[in-house]
Amino acid sequence: MKLTRKLVLAKAKASDLESVKKLNCWGCDLTDISIFTQMPNIKVLTLSVNSISSLAPLAGCLYLSELYLRRNMIPSLSELFHLRTLTRLRVLWLAENPCCGTDSSQYRLTVLRCLPRLQKLDNQVVTEDEIALAVMEGEVVTTPPGSTQNQISTNGLPDAEIENDPLNYNMVETNKIREELGMKPLSRDKFPSLSSPSARDSRSSMRKSHTLDAILLLLRDLDEEELRIVHTTTQNRLQTYTMDLETLRDSLQTEN
Repeated sequence: MKLTRKLVLAKAKASDLESVKKLNCWGCDLTDISIFTQMPNIKVLTLSVNSISSLAPLAGCLYLSELYLRRNMIPSLSELFHLRTLTRLRVLWLAENPCCGTDSSQYRLTVLRCLPRLQKLDNQVVTEDEIALAVMEGEVVTTPPGSTQNQISTNGLPDAEIENDPLNYNMVETNKIREELGMKPLSRDKFPSLSSPSARDSRSSMRKSHTLDAILLLLRDLDEEELRIVHTTTQNRLQTYTMDLETLRDSLQTEN
C-alpha cells in the first residue's frame, strides 16, 4: 500500500504536507513511503508494523528526531546509509527487521557506527562507551544496491574497487568523522598501505585515530559540568604522563 497525501493529511489533521511535524502510521500495511520526499519538516515519525523495505524517501527529512520502524521488511543495514544526513535523529527503533540478523551485539555496533548521534536505539539508551566501541568494531555501512548515489568516489575509484579495499573503509569513515568535527578530510596518500611491511603498525595507528575522533565527537554533546570533569581528568592524566617522562629521564641520566 502506498502512503498518500490524503491519508497523511487525514491522520495528521493538517492542511498541507509541509506543516506536518508528527505522524503515526502504525500498522497501515505500507510498502511505499515516497510521500516523505515532500515532507521535509517532519520531526517524529512512527512507521512500525508495516512492510517498508527502503528508507531512501527519508533522506531529505532533515528535522527528523525520532523514527520508529519496528517490524518492517528492511532487508539490509545498508538502508541506514539514507539516514546519515539526518543530523538531528536521536531516537531509532529498528528491531524485528530482517536487517537486524542474529548477532544483536554486532547489529547494534554497526547501527551506532553509522549513526553516532543516536541517544536511544531500540528503546535502549546509547552509552558513550558503545559509541567509542562502535567506531572501532562496528561494520561499515555502504551504499545500498541500486542506489542513485554517485558510483564514483571522490578518489576516482569505482564502487566495486572500493568494496574490496579495506584501506578505503578506514579513510572514508575517518573523513566522515573529521567532517562532522569541522576538520579537513585526509587524502588517500596520507593513509599507509595495508599491504606494506608496516601494515600492523598502520592498523594500530588507525584504531587509535578512530578512538580519538570518537572522543572528540562525544565532547560536543557534553554540558559544562561534564566538560569540567573531562578537563580535570585530562589534566591529571597529563600530569602523570609528565611525571613518568621526568622519572624516565632522571633514570637515564643516572645510568649515564
